[in-house]
Amino acid sequence: MRSLAIAAALAALSFSANAETIQERTVACFACHGEHGTSETENTPSLGGQQAPYALIQLFMFREKLRVFDPMNEMAKPMTDDDLRTFSDFIATLPKPTPPTDADDPAWMARGQALAQQNRCNTCHNTDFSGKENVPRIANQREDYLAKTLAEYKDNSRHGYDATMADVMQTVAKEQIGDLAYYIAHVR
Repeated sequence: MRSLAIAAALAALSFSANAETIQERTVACFACHGEHGTSETENTPSLGGQQAPYALIQLFMFREKLRVFDPMNEMAKPMTDDDLRTFSDFIATLPKPTPPTDADDPAWMARGQALAQQNRCNTCHNTDFSGKENVPRIANQREDYLAKTLAEYKDNSRHGYDATMADVMQTVAKEQIGDLAYYIAHVR
């Protein structure tokens, strides 16, 4: 499924480069990140609700290969600085993802909440995990994507524009990452 989505996005790249409106140009984005920026693709983040400065930084990092993920590097490569700003401003208008509708597991929620408090996640991501400026919205992000990202920060295979997340994740045990991801994905 993921390969099909990536192929569709790359095929749409030529269309998006010649498209005129931002809505036409973001067709390729939605091929992987979901309609209106709410991902239904495993390990692919939802874009909805992200702050424009955060989206701008991420797009810049992909364009400059400071963050490496081949499909995103290819998508961002032809973007001008103005394109980066236009896309990041548009991403900020997308609706935020909603919490999963299934009943929460109280034990997982309690463990995850304790970890979020212990590691002061609300200091940077806000008390509702909505993010701010150059800090991403993580509330109701895909649980699998959160777990993957947190594990990558922990093992230092993912680098942000600073070392904050790598430092924070050093105190979180590998076995606790699932609890933290579950809580953030389900927070209301």
